[in-house]
Amino acid sequence: MKVKKAIIPAAGLGTRLLPATKAVPKEMLPILDKPAIQYIVEEAVEAGIEEILIITSRGKEAIENHFDISYELERHLEEKNKQELLDIIKPINSLAKIYFIRQQAPKGLGHAIGIAKEFINNEPFAVLLGDDLFYHEQKNCLKSLIDIYEQEKKSVFALMKVPIEDVNKYGIISGKKVEENLYSIKSLIEKPSPMEAPTNLAVMGRYIFTSKIFEMIEETAPGKGGEIQITDAMNKLLAFQGMYGYIFDGKRYDTGNLLGYLKTIVEYGLRREDISGLFKDYLKEII
Repeated sequence: MKVKKAIIPAAGLGTRLLPATKAVPKEMLPILDKPAIQYIVEEAVEAGIEEILIITSRGKEAIENHFDISYELERHLEEKNKQELLDIIKPINSLAKIYFIRQQAPKGLGHAIGIAKEFINNEPFAVLLGDDLFYHEQKNCLKSLIDIYEQEKKSVFALMKVPIEDVNKYGIISGKKVEENLYSIKSLIEKPSPMEAPTNLAVMGRYIFTSKIFEMIEETAPGKGGEIQITDAMNKLLAFQGMYGYIFDGKRYDTGNLLGYLKTIVEYGLRREDISGLFKDYLKEII
């Protein structure tokens, strides 16, 4: 069965970017002229995803509005004969079949994924975290994971090497290298100290799961902060099914903190053909 459905958890409060996120969802903060979540949806669609469920929370109606038809705006642009802008906004509402459901309490990533059980309906599916953008000149991160799943028929997720002093910020794997950039997973540890970490290979925000993960989530008790950790559910899944980690050799951007957000804007700006030259000149001038 092919991977055609995806979940994007976007219910977090965005406290690391307050006060900007007091009224604006962090997923809607712009990276140049597009909100961060649109890049994530476009990655999913490019990878072959046809249906997407976005997990939101109270106060995140702006995400739904962004992917809906804006009749008033389209009419205004038509009346002003601004076809170029119409061509930019019209495709947004037809990127994929996009649905929304609320996570009514902040009970963790595992819980957020768990409430999508009926939407997934026993199919393999993707999860793309709303904070993480991935870039590679030639590769689509999610498509790489889907290709591995379709070959191995086992859950697989993205990995990146992180400095050993930063392992306490991530889920860390232990495993066996089976191919270049591909590891068979032995276990996962959530935010270990540098002394406890078996490797410096960190789980990043792209996953392909079999539907068995829902059963494991239901059996997972809340952990730190009363949240259901997806890492705990993944460890349970390992007892029944093998699992793979794939080292994505592109760039990952954490848009959920201020420095990461700034780096994302700068690097996306430097890659943007219509402004990169002037932007480089400006950066050289002020630096």
